[in-house]
Amino acid sequence: MYSEQTDNNVESLVMPLFEIVVYPKSRAKFLADKVTGEILLAEMKNAESVYAVGLTVKSGTKPSDLSEDDLYKTGNLLKIAYVQPADDGYLIIAKAVQRIEAVSLYRKDGLFYATYKPVFDLQDLDEDIRAEMMENMKKAIQDISSRFQGAEQFTRPIEKMDSIDQIMGFVMPFMPVKLAEKQDLLEIISVRERYLTFFEILMRQKENVNLQMEMAKKVTDKISKSNREAMLREQLKIIQEELNGGDDAASGEKGYLERIESSKMPDEVRKKALSELKKLETGGSHNPESSVIRNYLDLMLDLPWVTEEKKSIDIAEARQVLESNHNGLEKVKERIIQHLAVMKLKKEKQGSILLLTGPPGTGKTSLGKSIAEALGRQYVRVSFGGVKDEAEIRGHRRTYVGALPGRIIQGMRKAGTKNPVFILDEIDKLSASYSGDPSSALLEVLDPEQNNSFSDHYLEVPYDLSEVFFIATANTMASIPWPLLDRMEVIEISGYTKNEKLAIAKDHLLPFILEEHGLDADKLKIEDEALKVIIDKYTREAGVRGLKKQLAKTARFVSEKIVSGKTDLPYVVKADMLKEVLGKEVIRQEEAREENVPGVVTGLAWTPVGGDILFIEGTFMPGSGKLTLTGQLGDVMKESAQISLSLVRSRLANTADSFDFIKRDIHIHVPSGATPKDGPSAGVTLFTALTSLITGKAVDPKIAMTGEITLSGAVMPVGGIKEKVLAAHRAGIKKVILPRENERDLEDVPEEVRNELKFVPVKTIEEVLKEALDLDLPRPVMSYAENCFAPAQNI
Repeated sequence: MYSEQTDNNVESLVMPLFEIVVYPKSRAKFLADKVTGEILLAEMKNAESVYAVGLTVKSGTKPSDLSEDDLYKTGNLLKIAYVQPADDGYLIIAKAVQRIEAVSLYRKDGLFYATYKPVFDLQDLDEDIRAEMMENMKKAIQDISSRFQGAEQFTRPIEKMDSIDQIMGFVMPFMPVKLAEKQDLLEIISVRERYLTFFEILMRQKENVNLQMEMAKKVTDKISKSNREAMLREQLKIIQEELNGGDDAASGEKGYLERIESSKMPDEVRKKALSELKKLETGGSHNPESSVIRNYLDLMLDLPWVTEEKKSIDIAEARQVLESNHNGLEKVKERIIQHLAVMKLKKEKQGSILLLTGPPGTGKTSLGKSIAEALGRQYVRVSFGGVKDEAEIRGHRRTYVGALPGRIIQGMRKAGTKNPVFILDEIDKLSASYSGDPSSALLEVLDPEQNNSFSDHYLEVPYDLSEVFFIATANTMASIPWPLLDRMEVIEISGYTKNEKLAIAKDHLLPFILEEHGLDADKLKIEDEALKVIIDKYTREAGVRGLKKQLAKTARFVSEKIVSGKTDLPYVVKADMLKEVLGKEVIRQEEAREENVPGVVTGLAWTPVGGDILFIEGTFMPGSGKLTLTGQLGDVMKESAQISLSLVRSRLANTADSFDFIKRDIHIHVPSGATPKDGPSAGVTLFTALTSLITGKAVDPKIAMTGEITLSGAVMPVGGIKEKVLAAHRAGIKKVILPRENERDLEDVPEEVRNELKFVPVKTIEEVLKEALDLDLPRPVMSYAENCFAPAQNI
């Protein structure tokens, strides 16, 4: 039909083939629309043979959008063998008799027509190779189909085929390759190349099937193993229930229900726990969230929700515990006793949080342990050193993998009681990061007005922390945010005197060290004089941690002697033996000089490990009035030097033997040069050093001083008086000049130290110079005349 000869081209009706590619010498089955089916059916009644052109439609094209460009130009001449009505049109069965190429395509009455020309194969393959390739193809197809059950009905017809084209046409519709790749195979003219490409597709499919079967086997084995383990676990559970008579409350959902019902949770918390238990029950044994829910329920059941017993606070017993556990720190212990007395009167919640602040090794953490012992409560300690994630305080939300409650809730779980003594150690070491600010999260924990409903992200229900006695520790308050600091009662622990360190070493450290090293008093004795030398020459600290290390070093030395049999017992350590035991002295203490030259004055400084003395030295030389400062001085200390110089020039520039500030350079140095120094408390010392330099009068080396000065000559109060006075006493100073407003701070200085020093409180620089240099300071050299300044000479 439709077979007119036009310029050696033949015109025919086009059958669009959707998602199939037909190969020569193969049969095809496809659907046609009703119009096309009726035309073919009518022609088959009138003609012996009916032909049409089969062209594949490009992938992704809808029948309603079909155009000439959507059809591949290479296809097959189809001999129509069967046409039958179907639900969506007509079912067509045809045989591909010849590969053709559409020369032109056009649409007429809604149907496509084409003129075409035959496309012949390039016969470049001999018969022997063709036969060998066919056998290899049949074998490959057999290997592929053998992987699947019931594949014999698929492979049986292939065994009888005697043409590769027949095999190709039979197999390719079932190959999971793209439509474009199937079309490319049809368009290959070279027989050799087409057969090789088909064989390559077969081998690729074979590898894919092998891989899929291998993966399926692994998955099956894994599933079988999981099913076997699940079955064994279920059997084990049943066996355990039988052995325990079904009364094991700790296993299974039934056990959780009994524990929740018998717990003393608040109603809101119990409701949440029952809700989570319901999720666990409905999820089944293979629920991936079951372990998360169980961990959550275990936490809620382990947390203390009510106070079982409130022990009355015995103030006398608390005082005795603090006295026996700690030497010195009298004001600190008294402050703690006062706090406990308030708690006893209130009979309920303590209402405030303590902050113990001071240098390392001064006993802040051990004080917290003693308070817990005095109160008869559980002791819990959590360190915040280096914490920079808010989740460490508030916990992670349970949606995250590996979620945990915060350190506060974990501590409460560990304590097991509602009212423990909770130590928040190193609270000044918190730092903010992209994960949040932990110090801000602590505000809720440490605020008595808020911590009765503390919110932990993991717990998801409010938790009452109001009965917890929180004690925070810090080395310095400078790094603690003000809102957090405002919520705590600050108790400062400054440091110990020599005598206090000696008593601590004898009463606490030495017995502990002996026990730790398997020794006792019958094997090792350390004389008091040796202990004093260790304190002075081998440690430099406000606390006693370094002293403990040196005693441990001594114990190790003696242990080796005893084990080796090189000594008689007891081994007595004397002061002159310390170089052999501990090595050379490691601390170089600054001591008051025997004699000072003009321009050198002894000052007092505060450090994180206690007080210290420092020497401020000045000299001058010909120059242009420049001031040079060395010794790693901070900005505040440099400003104090500028103020001192301005003050000296304003008072001494026009005296009879005036110093020529214009033609002289002044250099001020503060040893030790490698140590950074800053702060306003060196102002008095800098001013006195400059005055001594300019007047040529030396300051008594046994005098030390501290205080901030102003440009008008006032002496302002400074901090760290106790530490500075202890340093002066340690260095052999006899007289200390300090601001008058700091006179009240001398109450913190031990009485034994106060009795050995003379204190001179001052209010102005005139008093300072009168005491240090016996010098009457002139009035300012600037005067007011007719509302104008009258400049002095040589300024």
